[in-house]
Amino acid sequence: MQLPSSPTLAVRLARARAASDALFAVVKPEFLYERPIRERHRIVFYIGHLEAFDRNLLDKRLFDLPSADPRLDQLFAFGIDPVDGALPTDTPADWPRLTEVRDYARDARTRIDAQLAALDLAPGASQHDTEAQLLNVAIEHRLMHVETLTYMLHQLPFAQKHAPAAARDIADHLYVATPSMVSVPAGRTELGMTHERGVFGWDNEFGEQQVDVAAFEIDRYMVTNGAWLDFIADGGYRRKDLWDDANWAWKETEGIEHPVFWVPDAGGWRLRTMFEDIPLPLAWPVYVSQAEASAFARWRGARLPTEAEWQRAAHGALPGSTDNFDFRSWNPVAVDATPDSASTWGVEGLYGNGWEWTSTTFGPLPGFEPFPFYEGYSANFFDGQHYSMKGGSACTAGCMMRPTFRNWFQPRYQYVYAGFRCARN
Repeated sequence: MQLPSSPTLAVRLARARAASDALFAVVKPEFLYERPIRERHRIVFYIGHLEAFDRNLLDKRLFDLPSADPRLDQLFAFGIDPVDGALPTDTPADWPRLTEVRDYARDARTRIDAQLAALDLAPGASQHDTEAQLLNVAIEHRLMHVETLTYMLHQLPFAQKHAPAAARDIADHLYVATPSMVSVPAGRTELGMTHERGVFGWDNEFGEQQVDVAAFEIDRYMVTNGAWLDFIADGGYRRKDLWDDANWAWKETEGIEHPVFWVPDAGGWRLRTMFEDIPLPLAWPVYVSQAEASAFARWRGARLPTEAEWQRAAHGALPGSTDNFDFRSWNPVAVDATPDSASTWGVEGLYGNGWEWTSTTFGPLPGFEPFPFYEGYSANFFDGQHYSMKGGSACTAGCMMRPTFRNWFQPRYQYVYAGFRCARN
């Protein structure tokens, strides 16, 4: 039997565009100038940014793409990372009209597609081929934004969004998994990969490093909403001994008393999903900031795993057809819903369903070299203020479900679909 061929890079780019278009269509047009998360740009920015990024990336590197509007090329060139401190102060009136933004986006796509029609690289093109590398960057950059845009749209009032019918298909949300820990023996794990493998990766994925990891224990499942209820009941948000000074100051200043997706309800809790509030699903992973996760781990008499420990715990696990990623669902599933993709040591649910915080500050692997065409992608965040995350969420694209992929965020940013496991020596 002949296996179906993988899609070409041009087809993959078209599919990534379809995914971003579908996400923008969730927002009712009159609300595209909203800013659901205060640290981020207004939604309209990203309609222009995704196309400007592709045009600016490919122009003069892959083919000539004469600019239709250099002013908009620059305006939409760069997104921003969540920051502690200064916040954007622009108003909707500071941005171009929606018709102008959409015309710009349409023109950029048309110019790129006219050139791609003659290029059409094979899907298995090597990382060493400049054309394949650039197109993979364009594809994955867009799909990363699809996920982070989902975080933004999650914060929009329900009345400002169109709810797809399938989004309300929520099952088994009161089943409770039994927490347990598994032992991971001492051994060596591998971070990153070499260029010689010839596959695509971002600059921070290269620089293969062998790390000796001491024996440790780690949660079989991600920490659940049900477990977090116990933390709250025991005064976890009021106990200063569980928080370091910076995280306690943030919690007190911002009035943080519960996970950002939880909604108080008559003495209990509901969960805010993308399109409705539902009874709190006790067996779903709890989504919290790294600061909150660290406090919970101390409360448990444990800690967060290092990036190397997470990688060691994931030995033998690969993303499977039942794992919750690639927009198979808008929502998480129970943390023990995918036993078929357990690691060698019995750790479950490592890919999809929620990113997993580590205690490792995000930094370069040995021999790190930034992409010459995107020098700040990783290097700008080697600042000791961001923490490595592994795994993926329900909204992470399948192409990024590779063991070497590294994500990162600041420790006090709550809006990511990110949970955690506890570890101990």
